[in-house]
Amino acid sequence: MSEQEGTVFLIDDDRAVRDSLSLLLALNGIRTQVFANAESFIETFVADWRGCVLTDLRMPGMTGLDLQAVLRQRSINLPIVVLTAHGDVATVRTALKNGAFDYLEKPIEDHLLLEVLHNALRADRERHASVASRSATEQRLARLTPREREVLALLASGHQNVDIAAQLRISPRTVEVHKARIMEKLDSQSLADLIRIVLDRE
Repeated sequence: MSEQEGTVFLIDDDRAVRDSLSLLLALNGIRTQVFANAESFIETFVADWRGCVLTDLRMPGMTGLDLQAVLRQRSINLPIVVLTAHGDVATVRTALKNGAFDYLEKPIEDHLLLEVLHNALRADRERHASVASRSATEQRLARLTPREREVLALLASGHQNVDIAAQLRISPRTVEVHKARIMEKLDSQSLADLIRIVLDRE
């Protein structure tokens, strides 16, 4: 798969625009799927789609801003790039406030559009990688016993082995055993790794 893993979902009611943009993206190695309106994109959308949305603003039926709202309601987190010839300050503010990745005005130079789309695709990859990493961590944490969770929480709070032993009414040696098992289950090499795992979940 190419460096630009993912697809640009191009939504524009102007066929000439769809054709020219899809050709530009294809020539630059970016996979593209085109839609004549936002409704068809919503109807076709599959939950595991990855990439970004490149949408016009003013379209018959559902507008680009309407599409943004629907995607937010459905917790669809694809980065959205708005490309339009009909922008104004209020609309730009609304689009960006609602989470648009970027807002571009037609006509736009090819290299600028490609740069924005590369960044949007990268942002989607990074988000998926982060979600996958958190999921893997949660699976490892689920392997801990209740006692190991207690020890981990106290370690992450800065308590020393002797303090943990006193609080949990166990021996310092037992704390060491728990700590070793925790590090093995969480695939951690140091106390700093353990603390980082706990902090990343907060």
